[in-house]
Amino acid sequence: MEQTPTSQTKEFLGINAMSQPIRPSTVLPAIRTPFTVTTADGVVLIGEVAAPIAGRLSPAVLVLHPNPTGGGMMDSHIYKKAANRLPAMAGITIVRFNTRGTSSEAGASTGVYDNGDSEKFDVEAMINYCFDDLKIEELWVCGWSFGTDLAIRHARDPRIKGLILLSPPLKYSQESDLDFWVDDPRVITALIPEFDDYLVPDEARKRFAKIKHMKLIAVDGGKHLWVGEPAVHLVLTEITRVIAPERLPLSQEIDD
Repeated sequence: MEQTPTSQTKEFLGINAMSQPIRPSTVLPAIRTPFTVTTADGVVLIGEVAAPIAGRLSPAVLVLHPNPTGGGMMDSHIYKKAANRLPAMAGITIVRFNTRGTSSEAGASTGVYDNGDSEKFDVEAMINYCFDDLKIEELWVCGWSFGTDLAIRHARDPRIKGLILLSPPLKYSQESDLDFWVDDPRVITALIPEFDDYLVPDEARKRFAKIKHMKLIAVDGGKHLWVGEPAVHLVLTEITRVIAPERLPLSQEIDD
C-alpha cells in the first residue's frame, strides 16, 4: 500500500515540508498596474505592467502575443504565467498589452486587426511607453508566434537590448525584414519546437541562416503552444537565461 511521506520523513529526506509545486494557477507577489497607451494613429491599447515588489522596473521584457484571429491576447498562457511568476522569481518586469482589435479579461484595445502591418504603431508606441513613461533602462522584446513577426518587423528601436522569439512561423515577415537583423549585432534567441505547426527546427535553420549571430534552440518534443507545466518552465527558464541568468535555476516549488 502506497503511503504519503510524513513531514518528519520529508525533513529526513531533505524535502521542504512547507513547500508546494508551482501550478498553472500560481500567482506570486508583484506590483501589477493597468495602463492605456495611445498610438501615433490614435488607437488606444490596454495592458498591464507586472513588476517586482521591490519596485525596480529593469530589466524588463515587452511581450507580443500570438495572433488574435486564433485567440491570441495579452493573457495567452505563457505570458500570463510569466507575469504571475517572473517578477518574483527572476526580478524581471513583464509588460503585456493587447494589440489593436484584441480583447482579454483586462479589456479591449481599440482599432482593427491588420495582419501585422498597422500593428507597427502598436509596437512602437509600447516601446516608447516603456522607455519614456516607465523609464525602463533595460528592455527586451519577446514575441510568440504572430508576435515574433511583429518583433522581427517592428521592434527595431536601437534602445532595445534584443529579441526572444517563441515558435516563430515567419508567416508575415519578408526576407527584407530578416535582412535588417543580419548586420544588427543585438542578441536574438529563438525557441523552435520539434513538432511546431509552422516552422520546425531544420526549416528554421535554413530560414534564419543569414543571421549568423542568432541563437536557435531546437526543443525536443516541443509544440507550438507550449502547453503543460514542463514546457512553461522551459520557456520561462530560457527567457530568464537571456535577461537575468544569475537568477537561474528557477524554482519549481514555492513556500506554502
